[in-house]
Amino acid sequence: MRAWYKYLMGRFWLKGSFRIRPGTPGAYLAAALLVALASFIRWALGFVGTPLLPFTAYYPAVLFAMYIGGLGAGAFAALLGGGVGWLAFMPPSLFAPGLNLEIPIYALTCALLIWGAESYRRLASHLQNEENLRKLAVDELAHRLKNKIATIQSILSYQLRDQPRLRDDIAARLGALSETDDLIMGAQGRGARLRDILVIELKPYDLSRVSMSGHDIALPPRLALTMALLVHELTTNAAKHGALSSTAGTVSILWSVAGGTLSIEWRESGGPPGAKPAHRGFGLRLLSRALDQFNGAAELSFVETGLVCKLRVGLT
Repeated sequence: MRAWYKYLMGRFWLKGSFRIRPGTPGAYLAAALLVALASFIRWALGFVGTPLLPFTAYYPAVLFAMYIGGLGAGAFAALLGGGVGWLAFMPPSLFAPGLNLEIPIYALTCALLIWGAESYRRLASHLQNEENLRKLAVDELAHRLKNKIATIQSILSYQLRDQPRLRDDIAARLGALSETDDLIMGAQGRGARLRDILVIELKPYDLSRVSMSGHDIALPPRLALTMALLVHELTTNAAKHGALSSTAGTVSILWSVAGGTLSIEWRESGGPPGAKPAHRGFGLRLLSRALDQFNGAAELSFVETGLVCKLRVGLT
């Protein structure tokens, strides 16, 4: 018995569900066990109240056998249940009043159950295959994207070998996009969570110096990539010139959603006083232009306590 149990467990498929590959001995064994259980239940219920009809307990057995072992197991359970029910629970005369249609009704009902369950099983299998194909495509795209980013970084490292500062800045931005791509692919291409993007960018600067407050919100892929670049620019600026350049500096990030608009406030304190830069670099131009495609805007304030940046992004 233990050997059969191990065999059955080894034949389970479809992760997280109790199913056995159709056509295997384990599928038919499971069907037989279900019929045996149904027979015991039918026999036990015969002592309670009005006796049940001969085949009542076998319908669930057929359905479960279909679910667990497929078409063959369901048909086997129907035939075996019909035979056991006829021999064990039918009256002596097949044509007793009111019972002459029991076997045809049982056969018709089992046929409908098997047909319906098999149709559902085929549909579920088709959907599972499509889902597997989609996951495979997403994984392949992620792999190719990583390779392209690595190639671009190699080209930039060579071409800008005499400009290390510019080379490192561009490589860092590509790295931010790559890490956000990992988040998006981890969510099967559905996007990335804002908090995860913030944590990835700010983790190297000690998260104990950063406070985050807001509901957990998932951003669609295109917006997630844009947000990753914006957060990277804010983080880099804070590390070079703002709160994160000082051991006592802190960053507070608040966000909320109202009316289909995401509002984010980035507030620095404890670092050097905020000073408006003499010229608009790439980071400032990115902040002002990147959100246009989302009907958003960025507002920067260089106050005494540090930079305050307010972002507004349309989610619809």
